[in-house]
Amino acid sequence: MLTYYQGNKAHARELRGRMTEAEQRLWFHLRRDQLGVRFYRQRPLGPYVVDFYAPKAKLVIELDGSQHFESRHCERDTLRDGWLRSQGIVVMRFDDRQALLETPMVLEVILAAVRKALGGEIPPIPLLEKGGSHCTPPKGPPLCKRGDRGDLTVPLPDEDD
Repeated sequence: MLTYYQGNKAHARELRGRMTEAEQRLWFHLRRDQLGVRFYRQRPLGPYVVDFYAPKAKLVIELDGSQHFESRHCERDTLRDGWLRSQGIVVMRFDDRQALLETPMVLEVILAAVRKALGGEIPPIPLLEKGGSHCTPPKGPPLCKRGDRGDLTVPLPDEDD
């Protein structure tokens, strides 16, 4: 297990509270083992805090805003990536624009990396309900529908209305 600097724990918690729109969009698809492995967001690793980390696949996903294209940020990213690779972790970088406009393609690339890391084997998706199957939807009408950004925020009207 990788250790981290204690001071990064509070910083990571703060970053989780103010994720960018691109991070929120990608997190919606990575959370709850949707790609077959557990991802953590804003995770402290050694002297760094990474955007997303899947320990089972030893995979880090970084989303870069426009500031990462400046030379001083590129140098820092190179140092960070080198340290993470020295720990046996694969680092994948996407820019925010890709995460926002090409989400399905970004997810395909991440899924391919997860498969490669696990030897082509993706664990089964967790069951939706106790005693149920991931192939059968839960019984009853949906409690809510997906909003514009995919969040579950808009309640459906009762069927009797």
